[in-house]
Amino acid sequence: MSLARSREPADRERLLAGIVDLCDASQVEGCPAAPEVRILLDSIFMTLVVEAERDIRARLAERLADAAWAPAALINILALDEIEIARPIIARSPVLQDHDLIRLLVQATLEHQIEIARRPELSPAVVEAILAKDESAVLTALASNPTAQVSPDGLRRLVDKARDVVALRSPLARHPSLSSDLAEQLYLWVGRALRDALVVRFQLDPDKMAQAIEASLRAVHQGSTAIDTPSLEQDEDREEMEAALVEKLDAAGQLRPGYLLRVLRERRLPLFLFALARLGQFDIRQVRRAVDSNRPELLALACSAVGIDRSVFPTILDHVRQLNGGRPGGGAEAARKASGAFGPFAPDIAAMAFRQAVSAA
Repeated sequence: MSLARSREPADRERLLAGIVDLCDASQVEGCPAAPEVRILLDSIFMTLVVEAERDIRARLAERLADAAWAPAALINILALDEIEIARPIIARSPVLQDHDLIRLLVQATLEHQIEIARRPELSPAVVEAILAKDESAVLTALASNPTAQVSPDGLRRLVDKARDVVALRSPLARHPSLSSDLAEQLYLWVGRALRDALVVRFQLDPDKMAQAIEASLRAVHQGSTAIDTPSLEQDEDREEMEAALVEKLDAAGQLRPGYLLRVLRERRLPLFLFALARLGQFDIRQVRRAVDSNRPELLALACSAVGIDRSVFPTILDHVRQLNGGRPGGGAEAARKASGAFGPFAPDIAAMAFRQAVSAA
């Protein structure tokens, strides 16, 4: 009672911990709470958690992540909390049902969606909801989850998506449900190391696959659309080399904002993306999402965050659009409005705004 009367954060945390201990003990003893007691517990938890500080909510989430008795309303609130608090709940809570996870996919941030895709034993309904959202980073997390119940059609859709999304290729090549037919399709889009692994795993005919690659490249050079094959610029080996080059330049102190325009003039879009991500300390997936959107202001915020001048941005946007199929879209009017991202604020504010905007996009 004295803890309940206190408004001190430490006392509130002790009160929460004491209630959790009581509920855990009742569960172990096989004495589930009566309905009226559960209603009271729900009310107590909700009242205390709403007022609790961040660190207390984080420790409570870790305590309740495995608790089958935990109030559903409380678990759903914690699952919508900031990602460091929500992560153990999303990953492990037995209280979260399919409809809860699907609602989270609609309401929560990109980071929350990625954690959902990583959750063990995802049901077909949740998998279908992830596939329907068609978010590259979330699809990559799903492809990396060997326990998710992905249907053969769902796996085919992931392999089709891997034509454009490089990050999907490696987890799909190792996916336990990948079929020989899909392996042959994936073979055309991956780097040399993954090709060798696919040949060994599925006993693919190297000569046959070499002929398929040659036919694909010939079709590309001839301008044919009969075989839809990605650009050589998207080859996995090339992107790994680009990322390594950016890392070395940064380590040597040679990676500067002016480098971005230089590589665009050399028509090296992947190198631009990795360099922008490194300079701004962004996730490469966030940068890719920005340049593939219809909102050039996202790219403008990223450029502002790394010190690009407002006067240079139109040239950068023009180069990116030329190399990226007209994306980011929005036309001339959107490009004009994007200049507002270069406001009178510090680079760290622009970086924060970029991360928030690209997660909400």
